[in-house]
Amino acid sequence: MLKKVIALVATIMFSFSALSAGTLEDVQKSKVLKAGVKYDFKPFGFINEKGEVVGFDIDLINYIADKLGVKAKFIQVTSKTRIPMVQNGTIDIAAASMTHKVERDGPIDFTISYFFDGQSILVRSDATQKSYKDFAGLKVGAIQGATSGENFLKVQPKAKIVTFQEYPQAIMALKKKRIDAITTDLVWCSTQAKDSKGAFKVIGSTISYEPYGMGVRENDSNFRDAVNFAIQDAVKDGTYAKLYKKWFGKDPETLPEIWP
Repeated sequence: MLKKVIALVATIMFSFSALSAGTLEDVQKSKVLKAGVKYDFKPFGFINEKGEVVGFDIDLINYIADKLGVKAKFIQVTSKTRIPMVQNGTIDIAAASMTHKVERDGPIDFTISYFFDGQSILVRSDATQKSYKDFAGLKVGAIQGATSGENFLKVQPKAKIVTFQEYPQAIMALKKKRIDAITTDLVWCSTQAKDSKGAFKVIGSTISYEPYGMGVRENDSNFRDAVNFAIQDAVKDGTYAKLYKKWFGKDPETLPEIWP
């Protein structure tokens, strides 16, 4: 009987030790940070002409990985898959233009906000609409797993939200006039308008506040702290501002918070 009790205690202690090891220890042991990023959300994460995944999120993750003494491995996520992939351990962190919202803070935890945006509207250049008020009865594209469709309905409940799995599908639908607009974050909308050679434009003011955070597993404070410290180091040593200007063409108006 005593042997069984000792064996049971040893098993519990081993299991507790394994569970308490946490992501930081696992990452440092494997020397790999598995980062979920988008492949279709320029300039945060996208595939360039050489077939490489690049962008602001990618560069910032590479900096964080270097601070942790490991290498980053990038894995494609979408707005719909990024949270489940953090939960099931497919990725260690999601750096995927994800707004930190209260409803998302249940299944996962978030780092400090590392980018600040607002939701906007992308339309064809010949569109006559001026703001969200003009989309009653019209079709507005939004991405599954994102909150942009819900946000838009709050300001224009008579709009018809059409959801897409990924952004290229939404862009094609807008080009072919199957939808009247796409609503998502301003930086993406502005980038699409700039790259479209006059085919698209951005209209109206932003309709919501969108602070981006990186998603990590729930109750894993050592890893979350390590990432937070790395983000703050990027601000303090000037890397954040350098990357911001590289990808957005200007100096940042708002910086991530720095703890004393």
